[in-house]
Amino acid sequence: MSNRRVFIKDAGLLTMGLGLLPSLLSYGSNNAHPFILPRSTPEMQGIASEGISKFLTAIKESGQEFHSLMVLRHGHVVAEAWWAPYSSEHRQQLYSVSKSFTGTAIGLAVSDGLLTVDDPIIKFFPEYLPSEVSENLAALKIRHLLSMSVGHGKDSILILEASAPGVPWEKTFLSLPVVFKPGSQFMYNSGASFMLSAIIKKVTGQSAHEYLKPRLYKPLDITIATWGANWEGINMGASHLRMPTEDLAKFGQLYLQNGMWNGKQVIAKEWVAEASAKHIDNGKNDSTWGYGYGYQFWLNPPGGYRADGAFGQFSIILPKYDAVVVITSESINTKNTMQAVWDVLLPEMKDIPLPENKTRHNQLQEELKALKFDPPKMTTSSPLAAKISGKDFALDKNIFNTKAVSFRFVDDTCVFTLKEDGKPDIIITNGINKWIRKGNLKPSAHSLFSLRRIDFDSIVAASATWQNENTLLLTWRFIETVHGDSLTCIFDDDKVTIKFLFSVNRLQNKPDDRSDLTGRMI
Repeated sequence: MSNRRVFIKDAGLLTMGLGLLPSLLSYGSNNAHPFILPRSTPEMQGIASEGISKFLTAIKESGQEFHSLMVLRHGHVVAEAWWAPYSSEHRQQLYSVSKSFTGTAIGLAVSDGLLTVDDPIIKFFPEYLPSEVSENLAALKIRHLLSMSVGHGKDSILILEASAPGVPWEKTFLSLPVVFKPGSQFMYNSGASFMLSAIIKKVTGQSAHEYLKPRLYKPLDITIATWGANWEGINMGASHLRMPTEDLAKFGQLYLQNGMWNGKQVIAKEWVAEASAKHIDNGKNDSTWGYGYGYQFWLNPPGGYRADGAFGQFSIILPKYDAVVVITSESINTKNTMQAVWDVLLPEMKDIPLPENKTRHNQLQEELKALKFDPPKMTTSSPLAAKISGKDFALDKNIFNTKAVSFRFVDDTCVFTLKEDGKPDIIITNGINKWIRKGNLKPSAHSLFSLRRIDFDSIVAASATWQNENTLLLTWRFIETVHGDSLTCIFDDDKVTIKFLFSVNRLQNKPDDRSDLTGRMI
């Protein structure tokens, strides 16, 4: 079953998938990103539509905030949804799902004869070695990076990121003490994934992202992915990859099919088997993360394996069920997210097709289409709006080096403008009690926004509402990242105070750690 080919070029699947359910193609906002996976009713692939509805209910009851969902069974998309204002054509921030792509690049390099998993790490970076190479460092191999069994005492990524200006991160990594014998114990280490990316650049002369383009992205029709890099031009490896939800589903389906795609062996089936096998213990089967680790993949409690990223980014590969489940979200308790997959969705997967239930299936479609996050909706206007509209508020000296802000009210919008010396203005149009996306863009990194998690450029879904006559709330979802932000703007005569609330803090009921902005109308 897992060898099933799932391509739109296959005329039979095209008839079954797209011919039966053209309405499924409309779940995204405008479908600017091409779909190539065939669609089907859940019943045809052994899942009752009601079972998908049960899963949606479990998601809601879990309290986790999903952004998108795609369920594949027997090579067909049987359910897909984007919680508005998120939509199909936009890239999703994948966090540590990126690691599985980095591991894939290593697998392709093995197939290209450029390296082996038993190659020692010091072989690739003789110019960055410490004056004395310890026995454990000399024993460190690519397989140990892949299986998170480096031997460090703690995750090295923050140490790498704190490297002195101009110091290669590889040099920093190799200077760290390898406390334990490589391969002897598991410790999640994002610095190891960066080093895998660095090795790809070393042996190919290309970043991992560029190396994957002809070998992985092109066969799968992945066209708008981006991958952040450090100052050396090395992709982060552990994180910073973004792509649309369906592209992540293709990646999972490729692995489910043992690396075969459209009649071509894109990834060696031997690598798929090796990457998805348990290489090290990481628990006692006592949690979702305690069932073992492969090569940049986690093993699942019910079998199979997954690419797994912070805040609930998943491509879950389930060979036993011939299924792939893809989720993007901003969730605080991702164990609850996966538990809903294990406990609610998987039991709904039957071995044979089920009788069609048109009524129930139509209800499911309506449920999926209706999923959304409403913006805060309070008062649509204030007598203060006319007084402050279009006026600049000069800001007091602040850590963001922001000079001025303004609020211009036009029809049912509030146009927020942020000004800094020597930089283009940032202009975000907020819908009053509604989302507006068109024309809104957050720069890749900007001091006003929390740089801990949202250091990407992103389209912004923005809304504004009056909490009272003197308080304007701006809510922003950076829909090509996991996160968002909100600004509470409190006006007192000709003064303004702006308070921040990062979305993670909102979900955790914690105060924001950014200082308030204060200013005066000029």
